[in-house]
Amino acid sequence: MEGFLLSDPQFQKLIQSFSSLPGIGKKSATRIGFHILRMDPSTFRAWLSNIEEAKAKLRFCDECGGLTEDPVCSICLSDRRDNKILCVVEQPEDIFFIENTKEYIGKYHVLNGAISPLDGIGPDQLRIRQLLHRLEDGRVQEVLIATNPTLEGDATASYLSTVIKPMEIKITRIAHGITIGGTLEYSDQYTLGKAIKSRLTL
Repeated sequence: MEGFLLSDPQFQKLIQSFSSLPGIGKKSATRIGFHILRMDPSTFRAWLSNIEEAKAKLRFCDECGGLTEDPVCSICLSDRRDNKILCVVEQPEDIFFIENTKEYIGKYHVLNGAISPLDGIGPDQLRIRQLLHRLEDGRVQEVLIATNPTLEGDATASYLSTVIKPMEIKITRIAHGITIGGTLEYSDQYTLGKAIKSRLTL
Protein backbone atom coordinates (compact mmCIF):
# COMPACT_ATOMS: atom_id res chain seq x y z
CA MET A 1 0.00 0.00 0.00
CA GLU A 2 2.76 2.40 -1.02
CA GLY A 3 1.65 6.01 -0.84
CA PHE A 4 -1.62 5.00 0.81
CA LEU A 5 -3.75 7.76 2.31
CA LEU A 6 -6.98 7.56 4.30
CA SER A 7 -8.53 9.69 1.57
CA ASP A 8 -7.82 7.02 -1.04
CA PRO A 9 -11.10 6.62 -3.02
CA GLN A 10 -11.03 2.81 -2.82
CA PHE A 11 -10.55 2.86 0.95
CA GLN A 12 -13.30 5.47 1.33
CA LYS A 13 -15.71 3.20 -0.55
CA LEU A 14 -14.84 0.44 1.93
CA ILE A 15 -15.44 2.77 4.90
CA GLN A 16 -18.74 3.97 3.47
CA SER A 17 -19.92 0.37 3.10
CA PHE A 18 -19.28 -0.40 6.77
CA SER A 19 -20.61 2.99 7.93
CA SER A 20 -23.96 2.15 6.32
CA LEU A 21 -24.45 -0.60 8.92
CA PRO A 22 -26.48 0.34 12.05
CA GLY A 23 -24.36 1.30 15.04
CA ILE A 24 -21.14 1.61 13.02
CA GLY A 25 -19.65 5.11 12.99
CA LYS A 26 -16.81 6.31 10.79
CA LYS A 27 -14.14 5.52 13.39
CA SER A 28 -15.35 1.94 13.86
CA ALA A 29 -15.75 1.55 10.09
CA THR A 30 -12.15 2.64 9.61
CA ARG A 31 -10.89 0.06 12.14
CA ILE A 32 -12.93 -2.66 10.48
CA GLY A 33 -11.62 -1.58 7.07
CA PHE A 34 -8.00 -1.92 8.20
CA HIS A 35 -8.78 -5.28 9.80
CA ILE A 36 -10.26 -6.56 6.53
CA LEU A 37 -7.21 -5.39 4.58
CA ARG A 38 -4.89 -7.22 7.00
CA MET A 39 -6.72 -10.54 6.58
CA ASP A 40 -4.89 -13.24 4.68
CA PRO A 41 -6.76 -14.27 1.50
CA SER A 42 -8.03 -17.63 2.83
CA THR A 43 -9.44 -16.10 6.04
CA PHE A 44 -11.10 -13.34 4.02
CA ARG A 45 -12.68 -15.82 1.62
CA ALA A 46 -14.06 -17.87 4.53
CA TRP A 47 -15.42 -14.70 6.18
CA LEU A 48 -17.05 -13.59 2.94
CA SER A 49 -18.45 -17.08 2.34
CA ASN A 50 -20.13 -17.10 5.78
CA ILE A 51 -21.89 -13.82 5.01
CA GLU A 52 -23.00 -14.97 1.56
CA GLU A 53 -24.26 -18.30 2.94
CA ALA A 54 -26.25 -16.62 5.71
CA LYS A 55 -27.74 -14.14 3.23
CA ALA A 56 -28.72 -16.97 0.89
CA LYS A 57 -30.13 -19.41 3.46
CA LEU A 58 -31.80 -17.26 6.11
CA ARG A 59 -35.38 -16.11 5.50
CA PHE A 60 -38.36 -14.86 7.46
CA CYS A 61 -40.72 -17.30 9.14
CA ASP A 62 -44.08 -17.57 7.39
CA GLU A 63 -45.81 -17.65 10.78
CA CYS A 64 -44.13 -15.15 13.11
CA GLY A 65 -41.78 -13.20 10.82
CA GLY A 66 -38.62 -14.15 12.73
CA LEU A 67 -35.40 -15.37 11.10
CA THR A 68 -35.13 -19.02 10.12
CA GLU A 69 -33.70 -21.38 7.50
CA ASP A 70 -37.07 -23.12 7.08
CA PRO A 71 -40.53 -21.94 6.04
CA VAL A 72 -41.60 -22.01 9.71
CA CYS A 73 -39.15 -21.40 12.58
CA SER A 74 -38.39 -23.80 15.43
CA ILE A 75 -40.13 -21.56 18.01
CA CYS A 76 -43.41 -21.61 16.09
CA LEU A 77 -43.16 -25.38 15.64
CA SER A 78 -42.18 -26.15 19.24
CA ASP A 79 -44.68 -28.04 21.41
CA ARG A 80 -42.83 -26.80 24.50
CA ARG A 81 -43.72 -23.14 23.87
CA ASP A 82 -46.91 -21.70 25.36
CA ASN A 83 -49.43 -21.14 22.54
CA LYS A 84 -51.60 -19.02 24.82
CA ILE A 85 -49.10 -16.12 24.95
CA LEU A 86 -47.98 -14.10 21.94
CA CYS A 87 -45.19 -11.53 22.26
CA VAL A 88 -45.35 -8.75 19.65
CA VAL A 89 -42.01 -7.15 18.71
CA GLU A 90 -40.91 -4.58 16.15
CA GLN A 91 -38.05 -6.44 14.45
CA PRO A 92 -36.81 -10.06 14.09
CA GLU A 93 -33.68 -9.30 16.13
CA ASP A 94 -35.86 -8.40 19.14
CA ILE A 95 -36.72 -12.10 19.46
CA PHE A 96 -33.03 -12.84 19.99
CA PHE A 97 -32.76 -10.36 22.87
CA ILE A 98 -35.91 -11.61 24.60
CA GLU A 99 -34.86 -15.24 24.21
CA ASN A 100 -31.54 -14.43 25.89
CA THR A 101 -33.41 -13.49 29.07
CA LYS A 102 -34.81 -17.06 29.33
CA GLU A 103 -37.87 -15.50 31.00
CA TYR A 104 -40.36 -15.91 28.17
CA ILE A 105 -41.87 -19.23 27.05
CA GLY A 106 -44.57 -18.12 24.61
CA LYS A 107 -44.47 -17.45 20.90
CA TYR A 108 -43.80 -14.32 18.83
CA HIS A 109 -45.11 -12.00 16.16
CA VAL A 110 -42.85 -9.54 14.30
CA LEU A 111 -44.40 -6.29 13.06
CA ASN A 112 -41.45 -5.27 10.87
CA GLY A 113 -41.38 -1.75 12.28
CA ALA A 114 -43.42 0.72 14.29
CA ILE A 115 -46.07 3.32 13.46
CA SER A 116 -44.32 6.54 12.45
CA PRO A 117 -46.44 9.09 10.54
CA LEU A 118 -43.40 11.33 9.95
CA ASP A 119 -41.73 8.48 8.07
CA GLY A 120 -44.90 7.56 6.24
CA ILE A 121 -45.34 4.31 8.20
CA GLY A 122 -48.90 3.57 9.21
CA PRO A 123 -50.64 0.40 10.46
CA ASP A 124 -51.09 -0.86 6.89
CA GLN A 125 -47.32 -0.97 6.39
CA LEU A 126 -46.85 -3.29 9.37
CA ARG A 127 -47.78 -6.96 9.90
CA ILE A 128 -50.81 -6.05 12.01
CA ARG A 129 -53.36 -7.70 9.73
CA GLN A 130 -51.41 -10.97 10.05
CA LEU A 131 -51.37 -10.55 13.84
CA LEU A 132 -55.15 -10.13 14.04
CA HIS A 133 -55.57 -13.20 11.84
CA ARG A 134 -53.47 -15.24 14.28
CA LEU A 135 -55.71 -14.14 17.15
CA GLU A 136 -58.98 -15.15 15.48
CA ASP A 137 -58.97 -18.83 16.46
CA GLY A 138 -59.14 -17.99 20.19
CA ARG A 139 -56.03 -19.93 21.25
CA VAL A 140 -54.08 -16.85 22.32
CA GLN A 141 -55.18 -15.61 25.73
CA GLU A 142 -52.53 -12.91 26.25
CA VAL A 143 -50.76 -10.54 23.90
CA LEU A 144 -47.53 -9.16 25.37
CA ILE A 145 -46.63 -5.97 23.51
CA ALA A 146 -42.84 -5.57 23.52
CA THR A 147 -42.39 -2.61 21.21
CA ASN A 148 -39.52 -0.24 21.99
CA PRO A 149 -39.90 2.48 24.67
CA THR A 150 -39.97 5.27 22.05
CA LEU A 151 -42.70 7.58 20.84
CA GLU A 152 -43.16 5.30 17.82
CA GLY A 153 -43.14 2.17 19.95
CA ASP A 154 -45.68 3.62 22.36
CA ALA A 155 -47.92 4.78 19.50
CA THR A 156 -47.79 1.27 18.07
CA ALA A 157 -48.58 -0.30 21.45
CA SER A 158 -51.54 2.05 21.90
CA TYR A 159 -52.89 1.22 18.43
CA LEU A 160 -52.52 -2.52 18.98
CA SER A 161 -54.31 -2.27 22.31
CA THR A 162 -57.22 -0.49 20.62
CA VAL A 163 -57.67 -3.03 17.82
CA ILE A 164 -57.13 -6.12 20.02
CA LYS A 165 -59.32 -5.07 22.96
CA PRO A 166 -62.65 -5.98 21.26
CA MET A 167 -61.35 -9.56 20.94
CA GLU A 168 -61.41 -9.85 24.75
CA ILE A 169 -57.79 -10.98 24.93
CA LYS A 170 -55.59 -9.96 27.85
CA ILE A 171 -53.15 -7.23 26.73
CA THR A 172 -49.91 -6.59 28.61
CA ARG A 173 -46.91 -4.32 27.96
CA ILE A 174 -43.32 -4.85 29.02
CA ALA A 175 -42.37 -2.44 31.82
CA HIS A 176 -39.92 0.34 31.05
CA GLY A 177 -37.95 2.44 33.45
CA ILE A 178 -34.65 3.10 35.19
CA THR A 179 -31.83 0.72 34.35
CA ILE A 180 -30.72 -1.45 37.29
CA GLY A 181 -27.68 0.23 38.82
CA GLY A 182 -28.65 3.58 37.29
CA THR A 183 -29.55 6.79 39.11
CA LEU A 184 -32.35 9.35 38.69
CA GLU A 185 -29.74 12.04 38.06
CA TYR A 186 -28.63 10.47 34.78
CA SER A 187 -32.04 9.32 33.58
CA ASP A 188 -33.67 11.28 30.79
CA GLN A 189 -37.13 12.78 31.33
CA TYR A 190 -38.88 10.27 29.07
CA THR A 191 -37.36 7.22 30.78
CA LEU A 192 -38.08 8.60 34.24
CA GLY A 193 -41.66 9.33 33.26
CA LYS A 194 -42.11 5.76 31.98
CA ALA A 195 -40.66 4.41 35.22
CA ILE A 196 -43.22 6.36 37.25
CA LYS A 197 -46.10 5.16 35.05
CA SER A 198 -44.86 1.55 35.28
CA ARG A 199 -44.52 1.64 39.07
CA LEU A 200 -45.28 -1.54 41.02
CA THR A 201 -47.27 -2.07 44.22
CA LEU A 202 -45.04 -3.32 47.05
